[in-house]
Amino acid sequence: MPSLTPLHETYCRWDSTPPNQADVIEGLAQLVTVNLLGVHDVIQLIHREILLKTLGFTQEQSNRILARPFVQKLFRQGYRFAQGYGQHIVAPALRHLNFRFPNLQQKPLNPALHYFIGALNGVLGNYLFQHQNPLALPMVFYDHYGQRQSGEIAGRVVIMVHGLCMSHLSWSHGNYGGVGERLLAQRDNNIMLYLNYNTGRRISANGKTFAWLIEDLIQRNPRITSIDLIGHSMGGLVTRSALFYGKQNVHHWINKVGNLVCIGSPHHGAVLERLGFMLQDNLGRLPILDRIGRLTQIRSDGIMDLRYGSVRDDDWEYLDGRSGTLQDVRKPAPIPSRINTFLVAGSIELKPNHSKTLEMIGDYLVSVSSALGEHPNIKYQLKVPESHKAIFYGLNHMEIQYHSSVVEQITRWLYPERDNVQDCKIEEIVEEAHEHLHDADMYTLKGIVET
Repeated sequence: MPSLTPLHETYCRWDSTPPNQADVIEGLAQLVTVNLLGVHDVIQLIHREILLKTLGFTQEQSNRILARPFVQKLFRQGYRFAQGYGQHIVAPALRHLNFRFPNLQQKPLNPALHYFIGALNGVLGNYLFQHQNPLALPMVFYDHYGQRQSGEIAGRVVIMVHGLCMSHLSWSHGNYGGVGERLLAQRDNNIMLYLNYNTGRRISANGKTFAWLIEDLIQRNPRITSIDLIGHSMGGLVTRSALFYGKQNVHHWINKVGNLVCIGSPHHGAVLERLGFMLQDNLGRLPILDRIGRLTQIRSDGIMDLRYGSVRDDDWEYLDGRSGTLQDVRKPAPIPSRINTFLVAGSIELKPNHSKTLEMIGDYLVSVSSALGEHPNIKYQLKVPESHKAIFYGLNHMEIQYHSSVVEQITRWLYPERDNVQDCKIEEIVEEAHEHLHDADMYTLKGIVET
């Protein structure tokens, strides 16, 4: 096999270019050669607890067994084998693919790779970013046809922001064209942009980058007349963070934002992440499970921010430790009052008030109250009018992103003039038929026409 060292040294690049297929191979090669983050010590600790609690050995006996040279040799050999297997077999084999097929550097990701890289960034995004791994996603705009945004744009722009572990391709599914398809059909001069980003980074870090990215967009495209923002799940929090930092930094794009729609966004946290933190905290109190509890800390910074919906740097930067505390210590991040804000919640309940438990579960990941910005503490409330909220029953967290009922509601919110025109047409039809129908038939006719 030819030497791959020169290729490796010159290959790695770190810029705002989205990864290509060669990047995926190189990024995986780097991942399999990293230190296993203390797993060697964790394995020894687990073995010690097995000797103590399961087999009944004393502390002195278990320490003596584990200290024996041949036992330590077994641990070292096993660890070195795993480490060496990745470094000397898997990584060279992966890099040899890039060496043999240099055209992979010109091949963009296909949809399957987009979904894989999106999920990987959601789990390990902060690690990938800090180590400049080619798998770390930059923040990039794509157009409605899946190409990176380029050229001049003008008119009304709608920006869609996906959620955790997802990608810019997640806005449609199967037979559902999604909200982008529907909004694009409303006006000839509509422009749909889809943000793709590393969801494993801090929400506030992504929010600040997003704010600067939009500012750059309008500076390059002065004929943009208005901006609407639509975020699903974490995407809604990233968007709120961008609004917070855009206003703080006096960005010009803030004045162009007319509407904000958040779909299933955990404005006051996601139950699943709080359960993950409680698991991590409680496992630490049990002898053997303390070792396993350490593995729950693998969660990315982005996932940890979902515990209470943190969108500001000062929600976490002064806390002790990376994972923070179980207490809600957020700072308020109100939405600018002049922006029309609309909130969508999903519920696995089939009808309202059917089960208190299901209401708390919400769409499996986010409770109804969290998605609607409702909170007992007034400083955290988003104070959105009731007419700007909607709950969709029988839909889970993924379905509400593209379901036709949700899409129709968002369309009515963002294009109220369409409903006004439709109402006028209905009235014209009814008035024209009034001469020929009795009053008793009028309500039937109007109901049929409206349907």
